[in-house]
Amino acid sequence: MSSGATTWLHGQRKVELLAIADRVGLKDYDNLKKPELEAALDDHMRANQTTLSKDTSLSAFFKRVVVSPVKKDSMIVEAKTPRPRRKTVVKEDLEPTDVSEPETSGTALATRSPRTSIAFASSVPLPPSPSVVANQIDRQTTAARARIAEIWDKSGIVETSDSIRDTLSNTVTIESIANSLELWGLFGVILPWKHLVAIPESTLFRTPEIPLRAPDLFQLLSSEFWSTFQIWVATSVLLPLFFSYFFNMTLKAKNGHVRHGRNVQSSMQYDPLTYNISKALIAWLVYAQGLRLGGFFNNQSVAVLEAAIPGGLQGVLIGTGIGALTSIYEAVLKK
Repeated sequence: MSSGATTWLHGQRKVELLAIADRVGLKDYDNLKKPELEAALDDHMRANQTTLSKDTSLSAFFKRVVVSPVKKDSMIVEAKTPRPRRKTVVKEDLEPTDVSEPETSGTALATRSPRTSIAFASSVPLPPSPSVVANQIDRQTTAARARIAEIWDKSGIVETSDSIRDTLSNTVTIESIANSLELWGLFGVILPWKHLVAIPESTLFRTPEIPLRAPDLFQLLSSEFWSTFQIWVATSVLLPLFFSYFFNMTLKAKNGHVRHGRNVQSSMQYDPLTYNISKALIAWLVYAQGLRLGGFFNNQSVAVLEAAIPGGLQGVLIGTGIGALTSIYEAVLKK
């Protein structure tokens, strides 16, 4: 290695050496330290002197290169030719051999010590650079995100949530939820839960006494149950559906005019707005105005029903109001 060329490389910063390595096509230099990079560049540029010497940006390096690789090899061959004479001299006199051999080995050690230290340093495992660590973390993060996205797609949660949203986003579902709440409150009164048995306390598993309860099905045999239940079915389901079927404004708006015969029977539509209005009007007449339809509705059963429904008459009116607004909003969106 020429001292002038090495001095020129040594005077460059590591960033500039990395740029030179990229320019001359040096491979696997990312993890090299500055001395190692200088030595690798020197060897590579000397080996490719014919092609790289044309680069004007590297002229400063090649001006300091005194001996080309071909001449260097020829000088080494020439230097090796007189060695047999030294051997003859060494055979004749053994004492100078003892003195000259340490000098030769010392000289070789001195000339090869930088390369030896570099080779030793390259053999020692060094921690990766921050850029390599960052790239590895980025690759692992990308792989983890792809894996999570794949698991999420295979789980079917998106499709299930979309299906549930489509089912709940209509007026019929909202009216069904309102009627379910009324029926839940009614069954809590006319079909109460009865204590059956209790699981005893366990000291082994440290669990308290657990009572087991079930609906009192014997109430299904009582007249009070059916009297109250039929009033709710009539006022919240049958009569509102009857009026919403015959006072069906959506059918006329859809067909442009009212048609008779099989086409109307095959469509079988119920007006949700008429359903909620008629349900609210019937509840007001029965609970507030005392409408009994000639004794068909029992006063005691009506009182039990009003007390069982969450919110009573106000709860029914709120539910029908929400249903009416939803039906109007849905009709506006369909225009």
